[in-house]
Amino acid sequence: MSLRDHLIARITSQGPITVADFMGEALLHPIYGYYTTRDPLGAAGDFTTAPEISQMFGELVGLSLAQSWLDQGAPNPFTLAELGPGRGTLMADIVRATARVPGFHAAARIMLIEASPTLRAAQTRALAAHSIEHIDSTDALPDAPLCLVANEFFDALPVRQFQRDGAGWRERNVGLRDGVLCLGLSPVGPQASLMHRLDDTEDGHIVETCPAASPILKAIGDRIASHGGAALIIDYGDWRSLGDTMQALRNHEPVDPLADPGNADLTAHVDFEALCAAAAPAAHSRVTPQGIFLERLGITARAQALAAKLDGPALEAHIAAHRRLTHPEEMGNLFKVLGLFPDHAAPPPGLER
Repeated sequence: MSLRDHLIARITSQGPITVADFMGEALLHPIYGYYTTRDPLGAAGDFTTAPEISQMFGELVGLSLAQSWLDQGAPNPFTLAELGPGRGTLMADIVRATARVPGFHAAARIMLIEASPTLRAAQTRALAAHSIEHIDSTDALPDAPLCLVANEFFDALPVRQFQRDGAGWRERNVGLRDGVLCLGLSPVGPQASLMHRLDDTEDGHIVETCPAASPILKAIGDRIASHGGAALIIDYGDWRSLGDTMQALRNHEPVDPLADPGNADLTAHVDFEALCAAAAPAAHSRVTPQGIFLERLGITARAQALAAKLDGPALEAHIAAHRRLTHPEEMGNLFKVLGLFPDHAAPPPGLER
């Protein structure tokens, strides 16, 4: 049986399911889910993330977090955590770049929040020289100062989609037409949580919400507000959701999200406004394009220093990686960075209030 067969049987028996339920099954079904059955990263996978493109990304993220830790008095102990750490590349670069920050490693308790057994194994290999702990959710984070990074994590959480109809909303769902998975709409009804969106939408507009993000952000925000620390959230999206942004990638190419569930990566754009609201009482920075964030942290100078030791194809790949991370027509504008921090503190370096 495939995941498509499983979904068809479920819908035939129980009726249409929400887009969020579909995404959840496609990504995390215990037998057929995308993240539970493979390593999706790299040339042999379906997508590539910034840490896999260049070590510079993780180095600068790590130094930004370390400076926030220093600015807040270098608390000891503190939690150094990552949400959805992929292969462990980003955390490995963070740890390497912060090795010379006095007291940082001695005070850090490294915790990785990861659901995939395949990726947990890869993270353990990447960080074999360090003591790490895997946990299932942010609720398991200690009540302690927290320095956390989430790179392309929130885009993989399931979203609900609502289409405006007059003063009400119709939820988009996944059903069947002639035995094939297809999108449909629920009857129109009110949605109290979307009342404020009646001011900036029109009939037919689609708004996405991400119920799974709120408890995650609340756990992070509560710890940072109460105990100190900082979080860097890096993802594609914007301040406020508008439109159908669910997309699927397979072999680095876009495909129909409904065509082959469980065998393609599903994502949706991040609503940074909703993340900030959920993280209160922690303060938040302005949402900043990734390219600007990295340039403020000195990525060009770092790139030039690394380039001096390279030549030939290695130098060409390095130059291309710098461009891909920072150029407005590549990841520089598509990806945004949000910082969370205590209200009495400054935002992480590279960001502004």
